[in-house]
Amino acid sequence: MSEHTTHQKVALVTGANKGIGRAAAEQLAAQGMTVLIGARDPRRGEEAAAALRAAGGDAYAVTLDVTDPATVQAAAKQVEERFGHLDVLINNAGISGSGQVSPEDAHDQVPSSVDLDMVRAVFETNVFGVITVTNAMLPLLRRSPAPRIVNVSSHASSLTLTSDPDGPFTALLPSAAYTPSKTALTALTVQYANELRQDGILVNAAAPGFVDTDANNHTGHLTPAQGAAILVRLATLGADGPTAGFFSEEGALPW
Repeated sequence: MSEHTTHQKVALVTGANKGIGRAAAEQLAAQGMTVLIGARDPRRGEEAAAALRAAGGDAYAVTLDVTDPATVQAAAKQVEERFGHLDVLINNAGISGSGQVSPEDAHDQVPSSVDLDMVRAVFETNVFGVITVTNAMLPLLRRSPAPRIVNVSSHASSLTLTSDPDGPFTALLPSAAYTPSKTALTALTVQYANELRQDGILVNAAAPGFVDTDANNHTGHLTPAQGAAILVRLATLGADGPTAGFFSEEGALPW
């Protein structure tokens, strides 16, 4: 890697070929960062990166399946060889486990009748995949003067909100897969933050809100750009910013 007089910030967003991840990539590119579009499908990743470049951004596709450690290690090697460091990691890739359904209609997630294989698959992506990617990218993040990690969680992960009998989540069917996976992710976020705070690596969880995406069959009321705003804010925190937090665009959320 050649030496530059100024540090070019590099951000990797997983699951960034569409939806919230792509919107976050677009916003980071608009701020002048080099953005790496993490995508399982190389063609879709390259199409998204090309669109960002056409809009004036500096973007590259990186083939990365969070459930396949070999692709994650290959991606880390690619980032190291091309850029030598990583400043921002947004762990956005996730699955609902119910296909394209609305959360209020996820009958296959009801705890008493759930398919355990589906639960395992959801945790494989939403929890274990985050560990896989984060650990592979940490050596590159440690080379950044201001490393930031953002884990994309959900309002539904909040035990406080979902256990309120009079709260908005009572209308949703109970979930033994997606919702607990995001609760685990927020807990994992705190553990990473506690380990890495001494190294100046800020680690936070973000709840984008109910965004219009494939995951909910486009029933969400927020645009991907609106949902991505909190991801980008946490990805660009100053040195005095929070760590081990859980935030939506409105502010801190209860655990």
